[in-house]
Amino acid sequence: MLLKPITILLLFSLLSANCSNLFVFMGFEVNQKYIAAELCENRDKPEMHCNGKCYLMKKLKQAQDKEQKQERQSQKTQIQDALIVKPLVFTQYSFAEVKFHIPFSTGIPQCIKNSIFHPPKGN
Repeated sequence: MLLKPITILLLFSLLSANCSNLFVFMGFEVNQKYIAAELCENRDKPEMHCNGKCYLMKKLKQAQDKEQKQERQSQKTQIQDALIVKPLVFTQYSFAEVKFHIPFSTGIPQCIKNSIFHPPKGN
């Protein structure tokens, strides 16, 4: 019962993080008259036909800078997470404990000579 609203909320939050430019465009389209009349830097110069596009470009630049900052921050935390490692424990092995019986005539260890290296039996 509670799973469906939580799923929708998580999907919306994931999509909204990647679509900040879309929200800037939508906000501009909804409020374009207000932006052109009150917030536009070129409202005193109607011959430029800016209609608030300068404000839109400024907001898009801010959104892009914010995304880049968040990306750098996430990369920094990923690098920090990768650098945090558990202490390594080294065990020491001695070759004196391992003994092989290798006949000098073939160069193949005696224990595996007969078990692996033989041709298949034919009919």
